[in-house]
Amino acid sequence: MLVLAVAAAFFAAGNRAHAQAHLQERPPTGTPAVAPGADPMAVPGFWDPRRRPERPDLTRINGIRFLTEIDYPPFNYAGADGQPAGFNVDLARLICEEIKVPCTIQFRRFDTLIEGLSTNGGDAIIASMAATPEMRRRVDFSDPYYRPPARFVSRKDVEFDDVRPGDLEARKVGVVAGTAHEAYLRALFTEAEVVTYPTADDVRAALKRGEIDLIFGDGIALSFWLNGTDSAGCCVFRGGPFIESRFFGEGVGVAVRRGNDVLRQAINWALFRIWEKGKFTDLWLRYFPISPF
Repeated sequence: MLVLAVAAAFFAAGNRAHAQAHLQERPPTGTPAVAPGADPMAVPGFWDPRRRPERPDLTRINGIRFLTEIDYPPFNYAGADGQPAGFNVDLARLICEEIKVPCTIQFRRFDTLIEGLSTNGGDAIIASMAATPEMRRRVDFSDPYYRPPARFVSRKDVEFDDVRPGDLEARKVGVVAGTAHEAYLRALFTEAEVVTYPTADDVRAALKRGEIDLIFGDGIALSFWLNGTDSAGCCVFRGGPFIESRFFGEGVGVAVRRGNDVLRQAINWALFRIWEKGKFTDLWLRYFPISPF
């Protein structure tokens, strides 16, 4: 129980640290249960086709003012024209298109987003905000539209039949110290030799030098590293994805003011429709050339 508590604390406190991991891997301008490691086209889907949401009363929504942050690629960033761009921005526009209402998107610093929402500076936040218990006390969330997956990465010249706890006996696994990823390894991969490093860059360099057998870390940041020049094509995903909510959170949703069920239900309905029509898949593949799932 202590390990779980520590992991939850790491995740709640580390939402912005998670963001910084993505910033190190800027992008070029299915379901979570995908077969391990391999399909670069794997697309997550967190909607159950058997649980279709009812169409809400959309006549009460005249438009949606989305708030987002400026420096969290590939999810939010300033485009070449200085206007909001990124995965979250395009998803916000798809939501408004589905509901058939006007849509505006405004940049703010991440630490001012909830203030902007509570003072009526916007109607919804779409900024990769994790639905932690602390955040749920301040805002309401839509259903999750993605979860940050954890993944293993190894060099291509190292063979693995699978990546299960028993398969990693005496294997050296690198991880950033003091993260939920470290806590997860120590709780469930007890046969592995966990080697901690101060930063994600340090872990990746150690893997390339052959000092460790595997990395375990944030799958989204790792996907951009694998697809970028820094990795030099050295490595591939192995096993996973791992999305256990006890360690890696309940996922990322759109935040609305507490009690705004009309807008929250409309966004839930729109997200389901976007996924059902295949538009979510198209959007995902546009931003993730190597899927983190």
